[in-house]
Amino acid sequence: MRARRVVLALLALTLVAGTALAAGPRAGLLLAIGLGFGLILEGLRFGFAGPWRLMITERDARGLVAQLLAIALAAAALFPLMAANPLELSPAHAPIGTAMILGAFVFGAAMQVVMGCGSGTLVNAGSGNLIGLVALAGFVAGAFLGTLHTGFWVSLGRLPVISAQSLAGDDGSLALTLAGLATVGALALWRAAPGKRRPPARLLWAAGGLAGLAALNMIVSGQSWGIVYGLGLWGAKLAQAAGADLSANAFWALPANARRLEASLLTDVTSLTDLGLILGAFLVMKGRAAPGAPSMPLAWRGWVGVVIAGLVLGYSSRIALGCNVGAFFSGISTGSLHGWAWFAAAFAGSALGLRLRPFVLIAPRRAEAPA
Repeated sequence: MRARRVVLALLALTLVAGTALAAGPRAGLLLAIGLGFGLILEGLRFGFAGPWRLMITERDARGLVAQLLAIALAAAALFPLMAANPLELSPAHAPIGTAMILGAFVFGAAMQVVMGCGSGTLVNAGSGNLIGLVALAGFVAGAFLGTLHTGFWVSLGRLPVISAQSLAGDDGSLALTLAGLATVGALALWRAAPGKRRPPARLLWAAGGLAGLAALNMIVSGQSWGIVYGLGLWGAKLAQAAGADLSANAFWALPANARRLEASLLTDVTSLTDLGLILGAFLVMKGRAAPGAPSMPLAWRGWVGVVIAGLVLGYSSRIALGCNVGAFFSGISTGSLHGWAWFAAAFAGSALGLRLRPFVLIAPRRAEAPA
C-alpha cells in the first residue's frame, strides 16, 4: 500500500515537472494547484451537488455549511489581495441577466441528474466513474456549443456588473460578503434536522484547503478558480481538429480566445487546473486500499440520458457564466453579486433535478443484468 502511494506521488511529481519544463514554471504550479483541488475534493469527499441534494431531501446542512465556510475563508484571503493588486488580479465578476439566471436554474437541475457539477464531473471522471466519464464528454461538447450562441443569450438583456466592492467599497465589501454567507448559513442551520448541522472534521479541513488553493490560484494565474472555460476550449480544439472554422464566430474571434485556441492547452490557466483536478482524483482512487463503489449500471435509455444531461450541463454553465466553482464559489468569494443570483437559481433548479433523476438514470431490468 505504501509502495503504491510512493509510486503515485512520483508520478504526480513527474507530470508537474514535465509540465514545468514544457510550458514554464507557472504552468507546472497551476497543474499542481489543480492536482491539489482534486486531492481535496475526492480524498476528503467534498462536493457541491451532493450536499445540495442532502439539504433538500434530508435537511442535512453539514455539506452546505462547509461550502459556505470555504467561500468565507477564500473571501477573507482574496479581498485584501484584490484590493492591493487591482490591475494584476481579475475577480470573477459578471453581470446578472436573463440567460444567466435561466442557465443557472437548468444547470442546477442537470447536475442532480448526473450527481456532479463542473468540478464534480471532473472528479467523477478522474476517479474512474463511467457515468462521470460519459457526462464529461457531454459537458465538453455542451460548453463548446454554448460559446457558439453567446450573442443570442447576451441579447436577452442583462444588468451592469454589480459587486460588493461597488456597493460597499474596499473597506466594507468583505464584511458585506461575510454577512451574506453568515445569513445563508444561519438559515441552513435553522432548517437542518437535529444532528445534521455541524460539518465533520474532514469537511472543515477541506474548506480550509480549498480556500488556500483558491488564493494560491489567484496569485499564480492572476484570475479566479474556474472550470467551464477550459472544457469549452477543449471542445473548440476538437472541433477545429475535425475541420471546423471558428474564425467567424463572435466568441472565438475575440483576440484573447483566438490566441488560446491556437496555443497549447498547457498555456491555458483553466485547462491546467482542470487537468490537475482530474489527475488528483485519479491518484486518490488508485491510492485507496480498496476500490470505490462501481458505477450504477444503466439501461440504454439511461446512458442516453447521461449524455444529454452532460450536454445540458456544459451548455447551461456557459450561458450561466460559470458553474458551482466559477460562479458560486469564485463569484461570491471575489464579491460578485451574480454569484448570489446564480446560487439561488441553481439551488431551485436542483429541487427540480432531483425529481427528474429517477426518470433519467434508468437501471437495467434484472434479466438484462450480467449473471
